Amino acid sequence: MNIVLFDEPLTRTELLPFTFTRPLAKIRVGILTIDEKWSKWLTGQPSFLTEAYLSAKFPVIQSTDNLLINGALCPDENLVRAVKGLYNGTALVQKGVRLAIRSESTSLAQFEKAKHIEYEGNITLIDQVWKIFQHNAAQLRIDFKLITAGRKSQGVQDKHTIRYNEENIFVEEGVAIRAAVLNAEDGPIYLGKNSVIQEGALIKGPFALCEGSHVNMGGKMRGDSTIGPYSKVGGEISNSVIFGFSNKAHDGFLGNSVLGEWCNLGADTNTSNLKNNYENVKIWSYAKGGFADTGLQFCGLMMGDHSKAGINTMFNTGTVVGVSANIFGDGFPRTFIPSFAWGGASGFSTFQLSKAFDTATKVMARRNLTLDETEKSVLKHIFESTAGNRIWEKK
Repeated sequence: MNIVLFDEPLTRTELLPFTFTRPLAKIRVGILTIDEKWSKWLTGQPSFLTEAYLSAKFPVIQSTDNLLINGALCPDENLVRAVKGLYNGTALVQKGVRLAIRSESTSLAQFEKAKHIEYEGNITLIDQVWKIFQHNAAQLRIDFKLITAGRKSQGVQDKHTIRYNEENIFVEEGVAIRAAVLNAEDGPIYLGKNSVIQEGALIKGPFALCEGSHVNMGGKMRGDSTIGPYSKVGGEISNSVIFGFSNKAHDGFLGNSVLGEWCNLGADTNTSNLKNNYENVKIWSYAKGGFADTGLQFCGLMMGDHSKAGINTMFNTGTVVGVSANIFGDGFPRTFIPSFAWGGASGFSTFQLSKAFDTATKVMARRNLTLDETEKSVLKHIFESTAGNRIWEKK
């Protein structure tokens, strides 16, 4: 059976800026990305049915026996059982939302012909950007059980590290910890392979530090957070998700926020996650072409891949930053910063594509990776397709 994770067009738009550079199923929520979750639950490697400009990097595998699953859908035991029970020509749906289909084709048009089965169970569908951090704690707990089942933790060897509820702490091979506090009383703590926790770090579960990532000296990890692979964090972080290969290494607060890959927040960068009047936070919606009510009191920063913030940057509540933006300077910048913007509160110009390539090449080289022609073509498409958001170019 060929597993294919498909993108719903409207959901893709709702999840911009993160889906500018990835299919829906490459979003990280909990410890794992959505495709990694399905891979473990179904013991198979999925491929992706996504936008044409992403298909060279994320190709779809064709077969005559396909299980197509909504890429924004997180698996659980009951849902997996229902999905496995599908046979050719049947589809799982819930209140008009397409969940999965078993088909001889990888075309989504097959949903029209299929026999629909209404799924009655609860689902976790990541169809808004804020749902990434909103569902992170629950997904972290599910992923923790999935990853650690039947396995033995390496344990914490450092005698100066204080542990609370140590049976809820899982340490992979190669982890280095020195004089930290790990409190797993309220949720699990997962420390990925070769991750590092430096002296004086305070970590409260649920929390995940993925492979090769660092919590710097004195870092305060307040829980409900995931630090994706090969990232460095410090300061204070609460209920936030960093996809991977990104740094928030210094003092400053990051709360109820999501950072993509290859992001960097300069020293003393701070995000507001609560309005002074305690009203619901509104954020930029690419689908609406305007600001949408999240229904949440707490919502911080949504930052797309390859974007950066200079030292002392202040992000207002519910700020959305696109891909390859560079923000710096005094004051609060606007709460919607388009892709390839260069500037801050005093105004923006365009971060030209050639310069963005140069920066990305240098940044990726620091992780021994290369900005190849496929990656460049993705960034070029984003640069061209988001020109309308850079209103200063029209003046």
